[in-house]
Amino acid sequence: MIAWLSGRLKHKAGDYLIIDVAGVGYQVAVPRSTYCGILDDGKDVSLHIHTHVREDSLSLFGFLTEAEKEMFLLLLSVSGIGPKLALSILSSLSVQDLSEALQAPDDSRLRAVPGIGKKTAARMVLELKDKMKLIMPAIPAPLSGPSVASDDIEDVISALVNLGYRRPQAEETVKKIRHALPDLGVEELIREALSMLMKR
Repeated sequence: MIAWLSGRLKHKAGDYLIIDVAGVGYQVAVPRSTYCGILDDGKDVSLHIHTHVREDSLSLFGFLTEAEKEMFLLLLSVSGIGPKLALSILSSLSVQDLSEALQAPDDSRLRAVPGIGKKTAARMVLELKDKMKLIMPAIPAPLSGPSVASDDIEDVISALVNLGYRRPQAEETVKKIRHALPDLGVEELIREALSMLMKR
């Protein structure tokens, strides 16, 4: 089973990518968030992969972040949601927005996603609300905080981007660390972020 792909981006087309890995082209379906975070053709790309196997097909689904992949897998666990609909959901809502929508008393944000009706939205909330701690222990706190000003937070994110990490990945990592360790200063925040990113 393929869990990770790293290679050269051969082609971007709508909702999928073709990645050249040692001369073999892999077609990978991706959500819009991942598609928009990928650079132009010819650039190196690395994705977390879910291999979906059926009797008549084998499909690859790719994500820039592990959180997106984990959310995708949780969506697949809901009765009536297949990989195409799960991808559509992640193309409409970010991981954080989806987590918030699943924990909110009003499911209107879920029903706004194409293909999600009232019954499916209710089933998603029922089956996934308590599982959100697997993705996010709680909704991340805002980036501003008592120890690090918002301008300094932007400096941390910019430093990570300058080191080669994608901005969405850097922002997500900083949010998680700020939620878990709100009292860190700028240098400590950068060190923690680098440590977390290097483990991916």
